[in-house]
Amino acid sequence: MTKKEKAQIIIEKLETLYPRPPIPLKHSDSFTLLVSVALSAQTTDMMVNRVTPELFKKAPNPKRMASLKVEEILAIIRPCGLAPGKAKNIRALSQLLLEKHNGEVPDNFKDLEALPGVGHKTASVVMAQAFGVPAFPVDTHIHRLAYRWGLSNGKSVEQTEKDLKHLFPKEKWNDLHLQIIYFGREHCPARSHQREGCPLCSIVGRKTNFR
Repeated sequence: MTKKEKAQIIIEKLETLYPRPPIPLKHSDSFTLLVSVALSAQTTDMMVNRVTPELFKKAPNPKRMASLKVEEILAIIRPCGLAPGKAKNIRALSQLLLEKHNGEVPDNFKDLEALPGVGHKTASVVMAQAFGVPAFPVDTHIHRLAYRWGLSNGKSVEQTEKDLKHLFPKEKWNDLHLQIIYFGREHCPARSHQREGCPLCSIVGRKTNFR
């Protein structure tokens, strides 16, 4: 089976399982999405959704967020991993949005990735989910499954992103990003996974060197 054939099977199965995949991080606009995605590194979406209501009640926009002290932000987001660094970055990016972007979240990769604490993956999520621009953010679930399905060699998330963009139609990228995440959580865990019982690994998965 070729990679293109596998990709078509994956599209059909995921569209059946998740026809309208919801965005897992609760947000109200591009700014609250940006902050939520920045918070999600090294922690779960569930934990982010637990702390952001209080944070966004105090600071729903860059101006209010920049007016908070780093310690105030940290006190709210402390349950999230790497919280001290994230608190500094959230305040700093809010200040930069005010200084350079009139308080608006930029809708391009260059300016997004120039913000403190915003890497390519975070920028990709914001571009896809806030602005509807085709992107293929690769998280740990997507990186793992792309290898398991034989779509990429697993050497780096950068290579995985490149391979997936080559295999899947551009108009499918934004939905596929979410669909694969949900599939990984529900059907294809990192540990104790049985290839034979998986709705996709049993069809398109590697038969050797499975991880």
